[in-house]
Amino acid sequence: MYTTLKYSLNFNQKKRKRNEIKFIIFHYTGMKNEIDAINRLTGLKSKVSSHYFIKKNGEILTMVPDLYIAWHAGVSNWKKYKNLNKYSIGIEISNPGHDFKYKKFTKKQINSVLKLSNFLIEKYKIRPKNILGHSDISPDRKKDPGEKFPWEFLAKKKISYWHNLSQRILLKERNKKINETDIKIFINNLHKIGYLKHPINKRSNNIKLVIKAFQRRFRKELINGLIDSECALICKNIVKKFK
Repeated sequence: MYTTLKYSLNFNQKKRKRNEIKFIIFHYTGMKNEIDAINRLTGLKSKVSSHYFIKKNGEILTMVPDLYIAWHAGVSNWKKYKNLNKYSIGIEISNPGHDFKYKKFTKKQINSVLKLSNFLIEKYKIRPKNILGHSDISPDRKKDPGEKFPWEFLAKKKISYWHNLSQRILLKERNKKINETDIKIFINNLHKIGYLKHPINKRSNNIKLVIKAFQRRFRKELINGLIDSECALICKNIVKKFK
């Protein structure tokens, strides 16, 4: 697949094995200016990078070759994996993010996401359930790629995954309170999907951030960090898909 080379200085010198690549992680840049974002990801002082960068016009830049570890995930957890830089390919998508008037991703960007993802999935045999957002693996500190990222559309293209519940059913369950037993089941299902395991108290701030990350991905219409019947139903449905 054709990409433009724009190499970053920020990566581990030692190559990894092909079979160590198990995840794709999507990010938004979270910066006002696209050129500034590119400079930050390629400049030595920033100590951050990604394997690929998708510009607003859909052009794909290669910043770090796949077999080198780029510095995009930071402190991160998913199931048994920690520090996902080692096991993932990072894709940065140009978007100002929540701090700078978060925008819809362009059609050209999404087309490039499709092309690049399909290429990487085939090359490294990456499973749909291992295609994640930065907020999934670092919910306590990240919001990207955010609720405007088209997860449902990508799932229809066999990139990532989605529930199979109708909006009619879900709307009936929105804001409906659930009992303590169902709350525990929901939190346990979050862990089964892959969200970090240490926040087990439903009143802790950490679990609220995890719930928001889940909502940004699967229930973007209402991101409030509260567990309701709709969230519980979606979470249960997704866990069933993994069996």
